[in-house]
Amino acid sequence: MLETTHSPTTPLSPPLAPKLVTTVRELRAAVRAARAAGCSIGLVPTMGALHEGHLSLARASRAECGFTVASIFVNPTQFAPHEDFDKYPRTLEADLQALASCHTDLVFAPQRDDVYPAGCSTAVEPPRVAQRWEGECRPGHFRGVATVVLKLFNLVQADVAFFGQKDYQQASVIRQMVRDLNVPLEIRVCPTVREPDGLAMSSRNRYLSVDQRSQAVAISRSLRLAAQLAADGQRQTAALVDTVRGVLAEAQIDRIDYVAVVDPDTLEPVVALSGPSVMLIAAHVGGTRLIDNWKI
Repeated sequence: MLETTHSPTTPLSPPLAPKLVTTVRELRAAVRAARAAGCSIGLVPTMGALHEGHLSLARASRAECGFTVASIFVNPTQFAPHEDFDKYPRTLEADLQALASCHTDLVFAPQRDDVYPAGCSTAVEPPRVAQRWEGECRPGHFRGVATVVLKLFNLVQADVAFFGQKDYQQASVIRQMVRDLNVPLEIRVCPTVREPDGLAMSSRNRYLSVDQRSQAVAISRSLRLAAQLAADGQRQTAALVDTVRGVLAEAQIDRIDYVAVVDPDTLEPVVALSGPSVMLIAAHVGGTRLIDNWKI
């Protein structure tokens, strides 16, 4: 394959924006054409307000699959009435520009009626790994997540779907759903992307004030400290949880939904470390709820 060279004075052309489609008919036609051309299909499901974590998934799809579809849909069924559905950031133009830099082929940004037609009353009951933690704090959340993700799988008919480890329990729910329902696609879970100071990237980080942003760093710092204590020989998870809560208290983060060390597959609590585990955390910084996790 010949390489193209550019003179130093000739600016490189910006990457082409992905094709934007908003209807199921357009989506299926584009995917059908890509398959006819011999491409495998990768799917990156998102709710928009994209950051580097999302883009890392798009790049992973680009590296593995011949044709990448990113969906942008703020899913109403995973929000409780008191949550932030109405104010959740919607930044479609900026998202399209960001996905262009990853050479994403297609963006599917449907309207609500395309995903939930009038009279729609069917939902997916999520698997057992959805019951604790986020399932307890946000009743109905994973029912909405599982339902919309299965719908996207059916609409796109992808070969591989890409999710981030930052939403560890969500990825576990999706993997189990795919196994339980014999969905014919593979799930890739990609590493959490963090800011230079360690804060896990999240679309909700933009809600934080300057002072709250400084506070929020304590979440990842506490997890990192707990992981170091485990590496140094601390086996009792209660001591690790106390360490995390202490760091959060010093940062004046006092509204904590949960801090737990769990089995990486079942997400059931672990009392004493005897193998790989995951520490999960959900805490509120000001009015913003943040989640994170760390493998230990």
